[in-house]
Amino acid sequence: MCRFLAYCGEPVLLESLVSTPCHSLIEQSMHASEAKTETNGDGFGVGWYSERSEPGRYCEVRPAWSDENLQSICSHVRSHLFFAHVRAATGTAVSRANCHPFKAGRFLFMHNGQVGDWCHLRRRVEAMIPDHLYASRTGTTDSEAIFLTALGRGLEEDSVGAFQSVLHDIRDEMTASGIRSPLRFTATWTDGERVWAVRWASDNKPPSLYWRNSDNGLIVVSEPVDAQRDSWRLVPNGGGLVARVGGAPEAFTFH
Repeated sequence: MCRFLAYCGEPVLLESLVSTPCHSLIEQSMHASEAKTETNGDGFGVGWYSERSEPGRYCEVRPAWSDENLQSICSHVRSHLFFAHVRAATGTAVSRANCHPFKAGRFLFMHNGQVGDWCHLRRRVEAMIPDHLYASRTGTTDSEAIFLTALGRGLEEDSVGAFQSVLHDIRDEMTASGIRSPLRFTATWTDGERVWAVRWASDNKPPSLYWRNSDNGLIVVSEPVDAQRDSWRLVPNGGGLVARVGGAPEAFTFH
């Protein structure tokens, strides 16, 4: 499993969450405390918004803790909305194309979870991606396939409904194929104005997801980045939240 974080609010330096705190995302890439694997060293990525509608993005296959370029970017880039992700591969190649966050137009998407027996379902799930979006597929992960399929099902108009539709169809395919491995979807995505976060799994064992309103804005994380654990709220299984930059988060149910 992977670790990620998302932030929206007053502009801050990326390093304030990615590298500076005692349990920062870079620290989690070496010593995650709430993941199946302690080490998340199969690449990383950051995506951020500034004056332009489409985000910037930097991904690399090196472990986050060993990339001096990541440290430099995070110490100089200030953003009101950014994503960061460290990857632990679950059966697909370690490559830049498979690093999160994934980008399409003004959207960014990150996922921590799995489609059980992905190698047996990949062809059928990829067939759900509309032809006009399939050329945007650069990697081989289940995460990117889910994202592009949701884009084709109205992500811009009904973000939550689009992902629910995709996951329901994937679950039907898994059932029809006799696949017993779980479908797990702890994810966050943004259109540059709003941030959504969801925690759901078919076996009721989704990867962890927390959130907190800081003095500067909303932070969503796989696990707390500092020692103030009492200030973090766990997103419940089947729960989600959405917030605009500068606005209060609103909870919703994801099923």
